[in-house]
This record gives sequence, C-alpha cells and structure tokens, in this order.
Amino acid sequence: MKLKRSHILLVIIFLSCFDNAISYELNPGKGYLTASRKITCSLKDNQPIVYWWYGRVYSRVPGERDKLLFRVEGMNIRQCATIEDDKRGLGFRMVSRELLFYQDPKTGEILDTWDNPWTGDTVEVLHVANDPVNWGNTYELDINGDPYQMDLSIHGDYWWDTSTIPLFYKNPLGGDYQDYVGGIYHATEMFNTTGNVSNLTDDSKDTAEVRVGWERMSDWLPWMKMSGRTGIVYFHTFGRKLESFDQLPESFKYEIEKNYPKYRQPPPIDDQRKNETSWTYFKKTLSNNKD
Repeated sequence: MKLKRSHILLVIIFLSCFDNAISYELNPGKGYLTASRKITCSLKDNQPIVYWWYGRVYSRVPGERDKLLFRVEGMNIRQCATIEDDKRGLGFRMVSRELLFYQDPKTGEILDTWDNPWTGDTVEVLHVANDPVNWGNTYELDINGDPYQMDLSIHGDYWWDTSTIPLFYKNPLGGDYQDYVGGIYHATEMFNTTGNVSNLTDDSKDTAEVRVGWERMSDWLPWMKMSGRTGIVYFHTFGRKLESFDQLPESFKYEIEKNYPKYRQPPPIDDQRKNETSWTYFKKTLSNNKD
C-alpha cells in the first residue's frame, strides 16, 4: 500500500506529539527535582530501591608499589517519600542503610580476619554496616528560593553527573586536640553516575536505570590497626541500580540473611537518627566488645 506524502507527515506529527506527551523537560525546578528523585530512588513513596557495586581496594605507601588488599562488594537499600514546604514547594526525603563486604582478593570469599602485611598481625575484619545513611530534604526551590538545579552533563541520549566530595573533619576515634596534634579524618569520595536521557524522562517509568562508579581515598581503615603508619587506601568500584533486592548475588543475599537481616529493607521514612560512618560504626563495635 502506498502512502501519500501528506499522510506520512501526519504520522510524523502524531508520533512527535505522542513522544512529547510521555516525556518531561530537564529544566530547573520541577523537572530537575523529578529527575533527581528518579535517579536517587523512585517517584513512588516508600518503594525500596537497591544500588549494588563491586571493585577493589589498594594501598599506597611512599616508596612501595601499591598492593591489592581486597575485593569489595556493597549495596545500599533506600526509599523516598514526598514532602512539602510552604515556601519551597514539593520535594522528597531519602532514607537508606548500606553494607560493604571486604573479600579475599583472589577467591572473593568474604573475610573474617586479615593478615596485615606491614605489622604481621592477624586482625578481625569489620565490614561496613552503616545504618542509617540519610539525605536532607530536597525541594523544587533551593534555600534561596531559586529553582532546584542539577549539574548534569548531557550529550545526545546520555546524561552523567560527576561529584567529588572532599572530607575533612574531627575523627570520632581521636581526642579533643586534633587541631593541634593531628589525627583529623581526611578522605575524598568520588562518584560518576550515568544513564540515558530517554529513560530518565520517560513518564511511564517511576525510576531511572542508573550506572554508578564510586571511588574513595582515605586513611587506613581503623580495624587494620596500622598504628599511625604513613599511607592510604583507595577504592575503585562500579555498579548499578537493581530492579529489586532479589537481583543481588546469591552469596551477598546469603550473608545478609545470616548476619544483617535488617538490610533487606530501608529504614522508616521518618527516621531521624544521626548518620553512621565506617569510623563511628567501628567505635561503637569496639566499645561494645569492651563491655
């Protein structure tokens, strides 16, 4: 069957209108807020979302070759809920908890102990179990009343966001005189998040497909018991947002069921606890072991 040119033009116009109907614009304010929430979690309130990542941890000591210390595998389970402010409009809040397991660099087996190559000691491995890891509130308008902005780079159908977060604060394991004698916690977290614009702006989807790279440089981990030795560790990982908790690797799910069952679900959306870090978690664990 032959179609006249006028018929073809009508079809193109119709499809164009349909495409516009199922997409929203990546603009400051409501558009970016919607995008941020779809990347972070889901437009559905109280919908659990899981991020998963894996990679390696290396050491860096002046005058030495970098050493591969561990494989690592981690997850963050979260949920969002809609909130509203009289001045800043609609927004959302995110609550989460996260795990990261240190694994044998050759076999991938989750470690209970580790032989420290610098000290010769065998130490107990303390995996990351941070609960909670919550965000502040995000609204259509920022604190100055300006439309909410995202620093997205867009090229064709690809978007990405690069975030570098320098950390420099009082070490929870240190004393009251860190400004004078040192010991302040010093680290950097680096995130590369990416996806497809067509997926992100599709109104038929309540969440976006996301890939994420996470890198971290920090002081020696406290459980390594390095006694002030010069050096750092750095993490290099990659992962993605999963469709559900069930997509986690079987060995990872087994470890959660066995030792971390509450990590099957995110914290309650009204959770007001102070955020946990690997260092505050270590301090609590050490204190509990002494009791």
